Amino acid sequence: MKHDLARLHFSRRDALKLGAAGAAAAATGGTLATAAGADAPQGMPSPVRAGSINDEMFDVEKVVAGGYWVSPYGPDDVRGSYNEVTAERTARSLRVLDAHKPVNTYQMGEEMFNGFPAFPSAPPRLHDMFLLLFGYDAGEEFAAGGGIQSGTEPLGPNRVVGFEERFAENFTFQIATQIDGLGHVGIGTNDERGAWFYNDNYGADMISPTGLKTLGNESMGPVVTRGIIYDIVGLKVAQGHTDDFFIAPNGKPVLRDNYRITIQDMEKAARRQRVFTRLRRGDVPILHTGWTHLVKDDPNRYLTQEPGIYLSESRWLASHRPAMIATDTWGLEVLDPEVTGGNAFPCHQELFGKHGIRIGESFVSDAAIEDHCYEGVLLTTPENVPGATCGSAPPAFLGQPGRAPRD
Repeated sequence: MKHDLARLHFSRRDALKLGAAGAAAAATGGTLATAAGADAPQGMPSPVRAGSINDEMFDVEKVVAGGYWVSPYGPDDVRGSYNEVTAERTARSLRVLDAHKPVNTYQMGEEMFNGFPAFPSAPPRLHDMFLLLFGYDAGEEFAAGGGIQSGTEPLGPNRVVGFEERFAENFTFQIATQIDGLGHVGIGTNDERGAWFYNDNYGADMISPTGLKTLGNESMGPVVTRGIIYDIVGLKVAQGHTDDFFIAPNGKPVLRDNYRITIQDMEKAARRQRVFTRLRRGDVPILHTGWTHLVKDDPNRYLTQEPGIYLSESRWLASHRPAMIATDTWGLEVLDPEVTGGNAFPCHQELFGKHGIRIGESFVSDAAIEDHCYEGVLLTTPENVPGATCGSAPPAFLGQPGRAPRD
């Protein structure tokens, strides 16, 4: 989630005058009566009830007062739904793969490049990488392009020459492919506590000049679990719903700006893809919208809006207790003010704060979809940086080519 653009997207709030009732009127189109209790952690109730799968905004004042959103994993927990990825569930996820067939490993990270589109902030988010060399003179053109000349003489009698990468001052993990941690987004308290975060942690107690004291990357660690890709834009193309998608400059279909992905969309996509096993605790649903195809060809449009889910869909997914919810967009949730009522990224607040569920952003699933590989093993290894707010190491998806969808 990119908080710096929130003011741009939600400055029309007063003009729109859309409250919770207006947002709730947006169609979800899904089977909202799905029971949640069956997917609750053993011995603990699910924080989602069937009757609460709706678009009603949470009570901000009650949440920031403390003790309203109670973690199902105990008062000292920092891992959230990563607790669902037990050694047993990892072993079960590996059984998705047929040991007698080749296994493909799909790269799910965005390709990084200098100038990758990122929302404005002060200081700005940057991915600008330059090459440092030592051991010989690379010439004026190298230095003029930003290259770093660090000595021109080789080292030692064996004449060692070397290269290293260097990054611009404002490099951040919060750019492109990432897994947002539970300490990334909270709810402002308007007092000395600063903000409320997962499990009644408060901003004033969490921060240090060099990172978070709790809820940082140290609470993640590597995770191996089952992933399920929901090809939503592929569904819309197959249905012939031309108003729901457009063709990007590279010829690929993309869900239209502000398209709201419904529960029904996800259910229909799974059936079309012949994935008949429901989401289980510790799984990772991955939404494919095609939005990634705008990164290079239309970065301005990429940054302006995005298709995505909203509160009903977030709560429905949360009822299954996934390890995280991932997407190929930059911020997961739809930003259409007709849906949000002017609220800024409430899905982030609720998924992190109430459910302890992390969000994966810019997970690129095109290669797997081309192989009709919709179910596989997701491997994530976020940077081992205590106090960081997210991990940007690209995840991998292990799977096997499958049958074409039933169109």
